[in-house]
Amino acid sequence: MGGAGGEPMPLSAPRRLRVPGHFGELLQGRLGPAGPVVLVTLPCAALGTTIHGRAARRLAIHDPARVLGPGAARRLLAGLGARPVHAALRSDLPPGGGAGASTAALVALARFAAPDARPERIARAALAIEGATDPLMFDAPERLLWASRMGAVVARRDAMPPLDVVGALFGPPCRTDPLDDAFPDISDLVPEWRAARDAAALAAVASESARRTLALRGPADDPAPALAARLGALGFAIAHTGPARALVFAPGTVPPGAAATLRAAGGRGVLRFRAGGGR
Repeated sequence: MGGAGGEPMPLSAPRRLRVPGHFGELLQGRLGPAGPVVLVTLPCAALGTTIHGRAARRLAIHDPARVLGPGAARRLLAGLGARPVHAALRSDLPPGGGAGASTAALVALARFAAPDARPERIARAALAIEGATDPLMFDAPERLLWASRMGAVVARRDAMPPLDVVGALFGPPCRTDPLDDAFPDISDLVPEWRAARDAAALAAVASESARRTLALRGPADDPAPALAARLGALGFAIAHTGPARALVFAPGTVPPGAAATLRAAGGRGVLRFRAGGGR
C-alpha cells in the first residue's frame, strides 16, 4: 500500500541508476541521397543523467534542469505500461548541446519505472515523444548504426577501438528538429566505419562525416578542424545538430594544454574522456 499525492510507497525501497550520455556523433547523415538519417554516437561516460526515487501512487518528477516535462514523463510511462514513480532527475548533460540530454532523461525514467523493458521497446516509447532519439537505451550504443528518426538499428560492428577525447561546446544550444533531414549522403562511409580497427581509421571516418555536414550546414568558420590540426589530433567529431565538438586522439597522446587551448578558442564545458575499447 502507498500514500497519495505522489508520496513514496512504503514497501518500495529507494533506487538509483545512471544513464551515460554522448558527445556528438562519429558519423551522421543520409543512408543514400533519399535514405533515412543514420548516426553513430560518440559515447561519453563522463556525462550522464541520474535518477533516484521509488514507486508511488502518483507521478512526481523533480527535474531542476527541466529536461523532462511532466507530459513527456506521463506519456513515456503510459507507453511502457509502467507504474508511477516519485523520483528526482539530476543531469550534467547540456540541454541542446548535442550530448543526448533529452534521450538520457527518458531512458533513465524508463529503466527506473520499467526495469524489464527491452531497449527496443524503450526506443519506440522515446521516439513517440521526441521524434528523433539517440541509442542510449542500448549497451555499447557506439557499435550501432542507428536510424534516429525511425528508432531502429540499421547495422552493427564489433567493439570500437579506444579513443582519448577532448571536447567542448562552441556556439549556442540547438535542439534537434526531427523533421530536419538536410544531411549529406554518408553511405560510402559506413563500410569504412565498420572496418575501422584503430583510432586513426575511426578518426578519419568521423572527420570526413563532420566535414560533409559542416560544408552543407555550416558554420563555415567552425573551430574544430583548425583545433584538431593545431593540437595534432587524429581527427575530430561534431554534434551534427548541436554545439559539441570533440578532438580525437590515440590513447595516451593528448598533449599538455589541450583543454586550455579549447577554452582560449571559446569552448565551454571543456572535458576529457576515453571512449570505446572493450570486447
